[in-house]
Amino acid sequence: MSMSVRLPKNLLLLLTSVLVGITLIFTPLFKAEASVSWGQEVVEVGKRSLGAKFKWGGNNPRTGFDASGYTQYVFKTSAAKIKLPRSSKGQFKLGKKVQKAKLKQGDLVFFKTNGKDLTCVGIYDGNGQFLVATASGVKYQSINTKYWNDRYAGAKRVLKE
Repeated sequence: MSMSVRLPKNLLLLLTSVLVGITLIFTPLFKAEASVSWGQEVVEVGKRSLGAKFKWGGNNPRTGFDASGYTQYVFKTSAAKIKLPRSSKGQFKLGKKVQKAKLKQGDLVFFKTNGKDLTCVGIYDGNGQFLVATASGVKYQSINTKYWNDRYAGAKRVLKE
């Protein structure tokens, strides 16, 4: 002898709705396929100032940047919230040394534009490109051009890995 239980239609609809609701609460609707790295974040913030004018001693996009003022501003205003020293020499003292062949997005790249002292710093973006405040403003440059390659002094990683 078999027995079956018949539930009223409204109760069945209510139970189904509750089960679907519980499932939705405990199941993410979207799975993140990839997350933004610290390096990507810093570069994206740096790109916002592309075209900003050069100003000796400058450290903001409204009045202009010099090289170390630019990197200091970008790292401070990005989600990384890293306070860098004001000078290229001071920034070079931070972080972990990185070989040129192992550069990652967000690494600081340093140059001796006067031939002897650290005078310039930029933010590496990948594929041999870096962002830097030059005499003609904030722009992308290729680390592999003769000018930058001849003046390359090293790189540092200050971002979390």
